[in-house]
Amino acid sequence: MFAQDAATADALERAIDLLSGRRLAILTGAGVSTDSGIPDYRGEGAPVRTPMTAQQFLAGEEARRRYWVGSHLGWRAFSAAEPNAGHRAIADLERAGVATGVVTQNVDGLHLRAGSSRVVELHGTMRRVFCTHCGQVFDRRDLAARVEADNPWLSVDEDLPLGPDGDVRPDRVEGFRIPACTVCGGVLKPDVVFFGEFVPTEKFREAEQLVHASQALVVAGSSLVVNSGIRLVERARRRRIPVVIINRGATRADARASIKFDAGTSEVLAALRDALTGTSEAHAG
Repeated sequence: MFAQDAATADALERAIDLLSGRRLAILTGAGVSTDSGIPDYRGEGAPVRTPMTAQQFLAGEEARRRYWVGSHLGWRAFSAAEPNAGHRAIADLERAGVATGVVTQNVDGLHLRAGSSRVVELHGTMRRVFCTHCGQVFDRRDLAARVEADNPWLSVDEDLPLGPDGDVRPDRVEGFRIPACTVCGGVLKPDVVFFGEFVPTEKFREAEQLVHASQALVVAGSSLVVNSGIRLVERARRRRIPVVIINRGATRADARASIKFDAGTSEVLAALRDALTGTSEAHAG
């Protein structure tokens, strides 16, 4: 059991009582992946963020050049991140039949790598790239190899701070050859929801269905600033099912939560896993 202050210990006891015997839907945000070395968007000490919009990305080559240089430089560190105890606890809850699945706002793929089988990736994934003209899909690893072959001067070992979406801010972009679709020569775009884009309707419906099939909602590592997350909390509230929030700092739904933890997600999720399944990480899976 992790070291707890009085407030966390009380919240944990109440959460175990509230969630015992219920099937859980779990909604995760960037805070779940901070223990894997991927920075949060809005937590204390988070990097200042000026996200590129989809309109900027599609409007011209200069914006795409800047995006792809930064994205590629961060890709290796981002893709090398390993699932942490929080990801593994969620996967264990699903395997035990306690969780119906996980809805994530993250694009890092760490829930799948941790062993979760039902994962709704609301904002897409950095694992894939697609052509905006013909729709051809490419594996990001293959694209990374192409980028390095076309730009041998580009250092992948440059020591620049990693951003939440797996990118960095490059010092230079001149001379970079932008990757194009090998089928039609069209513009390639990561399979993620850019700032200013909407979550695809069918993806949000899948997330709604997961919440609808559950008897409680656990929110972990999200400040719920993004509308897709707060809408799911509202769906749970309308169904009058418990909402438990685990997040360092305030969220938009604190007033609607049955229980709020101001604590680390890895520790709390692992403690909930142990209590609700009767196992620990050493024996789970």
